[in-house]
Amino acid sequence: MAGRADVAELAAGVAAGDRRALARAITLVESGRADHRADALALLARLRAPGLPSAGRAALRIGLSGTPGVGKSTFIEAFGLMLTAAGLRVAVLAVDPSSARSGGSILGDKTRMERLSRDPMAFIRPSPSQAQMGGVARRSREAVALCEAAGFDVVLIETVGVGQSETVVAELCDIFVLLLAPAGGDELQGVKRGIMEMADLILVNKADGALKPAAMRTMADYAGALGLLRRRAQDPAGYPKALCVSATTGEGLAGAWTDMQTLAGWRRENGHWTARRAGQARHWFEEEVRQGLLSVLGQASARARLDGLGAAVEDGRMTPEAAAAEMLDALRRVDASRPA
Repeated sequence: MAGRADVAELAAGVAAGDRRALARAITLVESGRADHRADALALLARLRAPGLPSAGRAALRIGLSGTPGVGKSTFIEAFGLMLTAAGLRVAVLAVDPSSARSGGSILGDKTRMERLSRDPMAFIRPSPSQAQMGGVARRSREAVALCEAAGFDVVLIETVGVGQSETVVAELCDIFVLLLAPAGGDELQGVKRGIMEMADLILVNKADGALKPAAMRTMADYAGALGLLRRRAQDPAGYPKALCVSATTGEGLAGAWTDMQTLAGWRRENGHWTARRAGQARHWFEEEVRQGLLSVLGQASARARLDGLGAAVEDGRMTPEAAAAEMLDALRRVDASRPA
């Protein structure tokens, strides 16, 4: 792992587009060690320093979500190969679910995207979700920033694919794409608040062969459902929209890319792009504070008090609300006793 003396060298490698340096940098920012965290912050600051080429680079960030089995990896490979064939550099950040028991992850995205992984214009990085909720890894935003600094034109963020609550990816991307399977029997989800409401494009995948008629019907159902939602200020007329695509045949991929570019261009021209990214930065500042406060509970003294109060709740000697209030009061007293 990078030490203090290696941060400058690592930053230079990332800025030059070196894939090995980028992989090392992402490993560094994902590390939970305190010394590695200090190096990661120094690395990010160096890459964002005014006057450096890496500071002004911005990729189109596309978030992709969908239920398991919808064909996310197949779609990303076909879509990514189309973009690289057009001369664009594409980075894929794929988040795999972690086991609740062992904490391990399969991280098999490079195997599922074999052709794209061999493309010199592409970079694929699988990461474990660990305990992070919302379908993304905790340091996904920093990994996106590193890919931008490395000069990639498009960053695809593939989420775990867990359902309606998977909306955190909307705080990472410029365009949020929801992939659906034909005839899933879930068309009424289109009028529910949650992941459907966050999507900019809904792509019904597998629109080929015997499934094509079902895909067309599903797309029509979702298009109708989207018409019931209130139009968002950051969207031009006609968005969000539903389309049919086939990752197997490639049909519809070029049209989907055109719609993504149209939406991104409109948002840039109308000031929504800058405002969206500023709001996302604020969100991740507050999230970092929340995570820092949670880490305090992992300290030995706080952990002992938490376990004691937890035992009292289990035994029925305290209510969960009273125990939580006592724990929070204890943390406030510790914070107040620290020197300013």
